Amino acid sequence: MNIGRRRLLTLTAAGVTATAFGGFAGNRTANAAEVVRWVSPRGTVEVLDDYPYWVAKKFGYFGDIETTLEPGPSDATATVKLVDQNQADVGYPSPGVFSLGLAQGMPIVSVFHMGGGDLFSFAFRKGQKPASLKELEGKTVVLGSAGWQAICDPMLKAAGVDVTKIKYVDAGWPTWGTALMSGQGDAALSWEGLRAQWKGQGLDFDYWLGRDFSKLPANSFVIRKADFDDAAKKDLYERYFRGWAMGLEFGRDNPRAATQIVMEQFPALGSQMTPDIAVESQMQLANVFAGRWDERQQKWGYHLASSWQQFFDVGREIGQIQGDFKLEDVVKNDYIDAANNFDKAKVKADADGFKLSDAYAAVNVDEITKRL
Repeated sequence: MNIGRRRLLTLTAAGVTATAFGGFAGNRTANAAEVVRWVSPRGTVEVLDDYPYWVAKKFGYFGDIETTLEPGPSDATATVKLVDQNQADVGYPSPGVFSLGLAQGMPIVSVFHMGGGDLFSFAFRKGQKPASLKELEGKTVVLGSAGWQAICDPMLKAAGVDVTKIKYVDAGWPTWGTALMSGQGDAALSWEGLRAQWKGQGLDFDYWLGRDFSKLPANSFVIRKADFDDAAKKDLYERYFRGWAMGLEFGRDNPRAATQIVMEQFPALGSQMTPDIAVESQMQLANVFAGRWDERQQKWGYHLASSWQQFFDVGREIGQIQGDFKLEDVVKNDYIDAANNFDKAKVKADADGFKLSDAYAAVNVDEITKRL
């Protein structure tokens, strides 16, 4: 499906209902204050991207909070719509999709920034990577969801590309990488973690990596502004995001263990990647999650204001962001100190004490680090 330039905003205006998606996320339990429902932006949770969650679940880092991780529809914008409509509590949009939600008037705020570096990249068939991203002008970029245009346009604009000269094609989830390999389009949107996974599936591409040319932010966790303003929920969300922060810390301490935990959760995913490729995928993600670490005060989830302001400025310049909101009203670091207030020695002990299988014990982390 070709994506018209204004079609993207039309897509975001369409509602997402529980009926349309089979009663997504269900109803809250009686003890609603201790339930947090998280929704994916990618239509699946059988990926390595959410390894901090599965680590936190395994080691009890969420405490008594009842947590769910839902795949949601593959429509990239569904993750903010479902939060807005109270069918989920936490969404995980890219900054582009977050900004589209804000442009539609959704009262949502970003409260935990997962991607300190730019997670996204552009894939090209071997030998066809251009010398400059400006060479994409007049070319076609293949996407897995129409909503991903909101990811590409700001990145390309910030890199000096005239985005009005880019054609986008929605090749569908999860087949857009295969579509690029088969000759459809000139490039495809990708991201860290998926880059290694694609290679393991035989989709071996050349890349322009966002971390090498972009200072824009990547995906973050968003909640309803009403929940953020509710003082009674502050402790709940601080404890919830502390669980994620501990999972992130664990994944940095022992990437093989974090990967094995996910593979044990999803055996089918393990059949798609060798342990070496799987750990490389996790380490690509971990590298981004800890991106610009010193600038972000060495705190998991910390939003770097300059990065987000640049994104909003670029978004307004290209007409993607039309709302009159201010950075400080929609990007919040209020939960971050509490989320990072955990016993790092305990997490390290958990990570170091994890019993690796023979297959994962054989993975050479030092060699993977060299090719990140």
